Amino acid sequence: MSTQFEQRKPQTNPQQPEPTPPFPKQHLEKPGIESKLEPRPRFTADEYRAAGKLTGKAALITGGDSGIGRAVAVLFAREGADVVVAYLPAERSDAEETQRAVQSHGRRCVLVEGDLTQASFCDELVESAVKAFGKLDIVVSNAAHQNRKKSLDEVTDEEFDATFKTNVYAYFRLARAALRHMKAGGSIIATSSVTGVLGSKGLPDYSATKGAINAFTKTLAMELVDKGIRVNAVAPGPVWTPLNAADEGTPPEKVAEHGKQVPMGRPAQPEELAPAYVFLASNADSSYITGTVLQVFGGETAGG
Repeated sequence: MSTQFEQRKPQTNPQQPEPTPPFPKQHLEKPGIESKLEPRPRFTADEYRAAGKLTGKAALITGGDSGIGRAVAVLFAREGADVVVAYLPAERSDAEETQRAVQSHGRRCVLVEGDLTQASFCDELVESAVKAFGKLDIVVSNAAHQNRKKSLDEVTDEEFDATFKTNVYAYFRLARAALRHMKAGGSIIATSSVTGVLGSKGLPDYSATKGAINAFTKTLAMELVDKGIRVNAVAPGPVWTPLNAADEGTPPEKVAEHGKQVPMGRPAQPEELAPAYVFLASNADSSYITGTVLQVFGGETAGG
């Protein structure tokens, strides 16, 4: 029986190109609905071969309704994990599609709606995950807010606050709440960015949050090493997700060229990022890795 999540046939040519700029000129209203993005981001990772690396695990993923978060939710499910997905009210249709994709692999997916900039919701979200699954093994802090500006003078206090509260405060609050329940063998993973390593003109507040995420990740990893809980981050380069198409400072013609500047000449698809999260979540793969910011830059190289 055919479903919308039917796998694509494996590529006969391993060098078959992924979607490459120019894309259609487009702009999405915030927060950005994935079903409206053209072409649709790839998240099913049909070439990936699961091995039960997360069997029996319970995971919480913020921003799991679309983009990288959706792809991570699907691969976690394929590896045997049940997932809780946090999303904004406007993202319900995307979240429900993620839920159907996870369930198509025989795993549970609990949707929790709310605003991560609210401290109380971060606590409630963690408690919802523990209530749903009886435990919490993996936390992926992935939700993000981004708006480009022409100059620092255009970054208002309100915009600066919104970016930090979504990207940094939520990570801090989720980790604090999760550590009341996580046990040895647990894993916390944050989504960083190339901007947190190299900086990015036009994204001073966003880049600063990603740098903060990197420092917090390394510091928390040191604190938790004796408890057997690992803390890492994944730093993507450009990825084809609603985040950039919904950036209020990015015009449609720039969206059409997204990712063209990196050596590979294209943005990553979400399914190309998700295996990095499986790797860091799996004690079979990365039991000796903590405090790392894993760079997935599409050919760019950087220290740090």
